Amino acid sequence: MNISFSIDIVTALRHFSLIFGLTIAGFIIVALLTKPYFKLLLKAGVKKVLREEAADGGTAEIFRTLHKNKAGTPTMGGVLIWLTVALIILLSPLASKLGLTRFSLLNRNETYLPVFTLIATGLLGLVDDFLNIKCGKGLRVKPKFLWLTILGLMGGLWFYYKLGFDMIHIPGFGNFTIGAWYVLLFTFIIVASANAVNITDGLDGLAGGLIIIAFASLGVISYIQGLVILTAFCGLIVGTTLAFLWFNIPPALFYMGDTGALALGATMGVIAMLTNSVLILPFVGFIFVVEGLSSLLQMASKKFFKKKILRIAPLHHHFEALGWPEGRVVMRFWIIGAFTAGLGVMLEFLSLISGA
Repeated sequence: MNISFSIDIVTALRHFSLIFGLTIAGFIIVALLTKPYFKLLLKAGVKKVLREEAADGGTAEIFRTLHKNKAGTPTMGGVLIWLTVALIILLSPLASKLGLTRFSLLNRNETYLPVFTLIATGLLGLVDDFLNIKCGKGLRVKPKFLWLTILGLMGGLWFYYKLGFDMIHIPGFGNFTIGAWYVLLFTFIIVASANAVNITDGLDGLAGGLIIIAFASLGVISYIQGLVILTAFCGLIVGTTLAFLWFNIPPALFYMGDTGALALGATMGVIAMLTNSVLILPFVGFIFVVEGLSSLLQMASKKFFKKKILRIAPLHHHFEALGWPEGRVVMRFWIIGAFTAGLGVMLEFLSLISGA
């Protein structure tokens, strides 16, 4: 028993050295690249353009009043996050062959789809940001939704036919087979997660801090399920986003942009599906859910009842309009997000212990 315990400790130490090593490496790489990348953005004229229209087609007067001092700040900062993570993962097989690492981080069962999602949705967001800068308007809602849906369907089909996923786990009750409905559920989660993070990315540091909390929680869930490589992937995202957040504390050096928000949101949904913790995701990403619902309810109320339920949607802008300083909104949302994410991880632990 003592020998077995020692082996477990040694294995765990190796795992944690890999996970934290990659987290730190991701932080250092992005931190070193930030200033050169920032200068490149300035030189290329990649600056945020304040939107003229609200989501319902009306004028965005309140938004422009609240954020008039942010016009001209560089955007597309999210490229540093997803591109760094993707390159480290994709180059890891070569590093493994050269003896620089113990094993490859590119794994069919754990990182193929998360990496594909990260890159594909990152590129989609990059196109959206580019059009917004050059034309004053990004991709329309329908084309963006269509592309996210296509990517979600591709992922769902891969999970269902290639990986054999066809069930969801309900904490306290166990697994329930849902058959081909899994593909539709997968698609919904990816589209909803991507849009929810994108909607939340509206204040300096808000989405970045919540992303760190969410992926740290998903990393814990991945590890207790024995998915070490996926945990390392989550660690990479935490490290790179931490470096981004270092420079995004108000006033932000640059913004994440759709390229970062869509990529990280969709990837968050993929990892939730990969760990069969889709019902834990609303806890892990609680603020994202609330922000997305606040925009949806605002639009529905204006369309059907001709009145607003918030001064301005999403919810973080509503609190701004009430007079809350930006930092207060961000910090309080972080605290709530950390609390609910911790609750989600605890539910996963309890479910594992009880075997249901």
